Amino acid sequence: MSLTVVGTMAFDEIETPFGKSGKIIGGSATYIAWAASNFVKPINQVSVIGEDFPDSELKALTAKGVALDGVQVKKGEKSFYWSGKYHMDMNTRDSLATELNVLADFQPVIPESYQGSEFLILGNLTPQVQMSVLDQMKVRPKLIVMDTMNFWMEVALDDLLKVLKRVDVLMVNDGEARQLSGEYSLVKAARKILSMGPRYLIIKKGEHGALLFFENHVFFAPAMPLDDVYDPTGAGDTFAGGFIGHLAKTKDISFENMKTAIIVGSAMASFCVEKFGTERIREISHEDIAARLEQFVQLVNFDIDLV
Repeated sequence: MSLTVVGTMAFDEIETPFGKSGKIIGGSATYIAWAASNFVKPINQVSVIGEDFPDSELKALTAKGVALDGVQVKKGEKSFYWSGKYHMDMNTRDSLATELNVLADFQPVIPESYQGSEFLILGNLTPQVQMSVLDQMKVRPKLIVMDTMNFWMEVALDDLLKVLKRVDVLMVNDGEARQLSGEYSLVKAARKILSMGPRYLIIKKGEHGALLFFENHVFFAPAMPLDDVYDPTGAGDTFAGGFIGHLAKTKDISFENMKTAIIVGSAMASFCVEKFGTERIREISHEDIAARLEQFVQLVNFDIDLV
């Protein structure tokens, strides 16, 4: 049931209408691993960090069943750092600082112990780095999921299109789906993106849930209405971790099971936003997850008599 996760392990500094986080741990691979480790072990982590990354954080991940053989530690260098400020609606944010540091020349190496992983998720990195990971896999994983962003669509579109031909599931937000396809309608956008290579497309809509597209099928999963959203940072990656964690646990990559995986991902994301950084998803139990999933069932369940 092994799962390989490729992405960033980083420092974040976040300001929201609810307060300031100070310097905390973040990064796509960090969120994905914390979420997915509730469902599957081992998590084979591939990333790069500087000498400043706390040893306690690495030990905490190891304790959750995360293998760190593929995490490069660059002596005398600093980890990736991002600082941002969220507006009152918590959907828009301003980046205040981005320091690539060790990420600037990251060349991932897939250890021999990771070969044969059945599931692979490529966090939001340059398309060239994503392609190099795919090239290193001796046996193609059963399912390859990738995330990307508007920046790569602007500066590396040709490379991005090549990667799209080699993956099974693409995750983007609604703005990115429109940008990549040139279509405003998300249904038309999905049809166009699916013709680029991936079999499945997930369009994340933040507090408005997520859409799953496959051939002529569409499934919608809501987001959990919450009293307080403290920090949306990492919610998309936590969603991805819950999604692929469930699929790796069940080993079922049918459209029907992907519907369940979307709900699991949404449940994990709903925990993530309740506190700053990874704090909330570190402390949840299997009972918490089961209770939240039951809330989702009640949220979308209804009886109807057709007239």
